[in-house]
Amino acid sequence: MGMINTALTEAVYYILLSLMEPMHGYGIMQNVERLSGGRLRLAAGTLYGAISSMLEKGWITALDGAADSRKKEYVITETGREVLCAEYARLKELVENGRAVLETEEGTK
Repeated sequence: MGMINTALTEAVYYILLSLMEPMHGYGIMQNVERLSGGRLRLAAGTLYGAISSMLEKGWITALDGAADSRKKEYVITETGREVLCAEYARLKELVENGRAVLETEEGTK
């Protein structure tokens, strides 16, 4: 089966989705809130903690530009895309398996 994929946190998943295009920290926070329908609101500490961890792992990269971290733009890397696609596949499998079992159960009631 190859590489064991660790499940991403919801915040990391949404941050990676947001960074399919270059974005600065505040933009990411707004985008994550929008994507989750307002359900997920990232505190700045959570966001920048996740960003520094993803930079270390090579999932995202900082674009050259402002030295100020609030203005700095980030974008997903090829490795980050692979991680995101693997997580998307994992989530899809979860949903499909849930649907298969729960809808069968609904049908028998």
